[in-house]
Amino acid sequence: MGVIWVLSLLFLISILLAAVKHTKRWLRQPPSPPGLPIIGNLHQLGELPHQSLWRLSKKYGPVMLLKLGRVSTVVVSSPQTAKQVLRDHDLHCCSRPSVEATRKFSYNYLDIAFSPYDDYWKEKRKLCVRELFSTKRVNSIQPIKEMEMKKLIDSITESAFEKTPVNLSERFISLNANVVCKASFGVSFQGTVLNNEKFLDLVHETFEVLKSFSASEFFPYIGWIFDWFTGLHERRDRCVRDFDAFYEQMIDLHLQKNREERSEDDFVDLLLRLEKEEAVLGYGKLTRNHIKAILMNVLLGGINSSAITMTWAMSELTRNPRVMKKVQSEIRDQIGKKNKTRIVSLDETDQLKYLKMVIKETWRLHPVSPLLVPREVISEFKVNGYTIQPKTRVHVNTWAIGRDPEVWKDPEEFLPERFMDCDIDAKGQHFELLPFGSGRRICPAMYMGTATVDFGLANLLYHFDWKLPEGLDVEDIDMDETSGLTSHKKHDLLLVPVKSLAL
Repeated sequence: MGVIWVLSLLFLISILLAAVKHTKRWLRQPPSPPGLPIIGNLHQLGELPHQSLWRLSKKYGPVMLLKLGRVSTVVVSSPQTAKQVLRDHDLHCCSRPSVEATRKFSYNYLDIAFSPYDDYWKEKRKLCVRELFSTKRVNSIQPIKEMEMKKLIDSITESAFEKTPVNLSERFISLNANVVCKASFGVSFQGTVLNNEKFLDLVHETFEVLKSFSASEFFPYIGWIFDWFTGLHERRDRCVRDFDAFYEQMIDLHLQKNREERSEDDFVDLLLRLEKEEAVLGYGKLTRNHIKAILMNVLLGGINSSAITMTWAMSELTRNPRVMKKVQSEIRDQIGKKNKTRIVSLDETDQLKYLKMVIKETWRLHPVSPLLVPREVISEFKVNGYTIQPKTRVHVNTWAIGRDPEVWKDPEEFLPERFMDCDIDAKGQHFELLPFGSGRRICPAMYMGTATVDFGLANLLYHFDWKLPEGLDVEDIDMDETSGLTSHKKHDLLLVPVKSLAL
């Protein structure tokens, strides 16, 4: 009798396996590069994954399936496939993967970017857009931007007088940090537990940790051993402890302040009030750790993205003197030359059409997030006829799209004029240019980021001419980049400012 039961069970198992195999034949999966046991295609990512995936897409097409350890990943690399993912099937893949690199922190410091698609995420995003990133809010903080820009111009003027190089990569980060802290948090990081140098070092270290390879992301349960061995866990914890001390001190300052000393509440006051009122965001009450996570997201996102774009833009302008001369002529002709100390306002940048072309061209060649932040598939859908299964991670290779010769003529050339009489913008509706993404997960700070870049570049190009340090030619400018969630210029940009004689 027992033998019969065993034979019956084996028969049923064979039928089930055959059924599964038959079903998979009907699911047309995207083409995939051959991988290795256990690690899959991880070895093919290289030092710069967006470039490696671009090369692979030339052979396997604009929809590719890869196995990264235990993680199934689909990469799309054309405007048409990006449109299908980000617009046509947005609701099917608008969640985020549970990324180990962020979950291992004491609190998730990329809270908004990496939260799954649920009511909690919707409420957080709505709160940040309303209180921080709206057009009205961005315009209201313009005096803060102008004050910080005046300080930056004064310090660069001293370097121009001494004819010494300026590290623009660091200056852009410092400028944005001051603006974000004062506009969003009501205080400056200077004079807190983190002085200027320590703060910038911490920001750099945090982004280094973010872009570091995390085995636990691709090999759950056992990868943490590798991360512990490499010291990644310790670096994460150290970053969190340092930022936590900063936020605790900043929150204490807000709690200790007399209400009469402030004319209006800032963003931290709002969050603390919501915490006191036990406000509910999605699935639970707003806690102190939620507040820190939101502030971390605002701080790092606000500092980094705009600084990266401005650094790449100044690098490309220095390499292309024709474009540099043309954009400076536009700015100086539009603004005038009567007041040499004036600050170019945000309203005035709206009239600088060629400058906006320069920024678009910078986004095309140097997208801040070359693979966008990954999405996770919620329910099955098809791209180009290929079935994309739930729990698959999806990347959009914006770096590859920006270099697609079927979309862009002479794609490797820096030619802002390609956007003349062209309706392509960066608002997420034209899938040839996606610096801020698209769909439900489009960057909520899109307007603030654009305004920051416009304002920063317009003023530095108006007040100064720029040249390379002595002994260097334009061919010597290093345009190497780094990999990670964002793509920085690998080496800092050092330029010598010259007070413009045209003013």
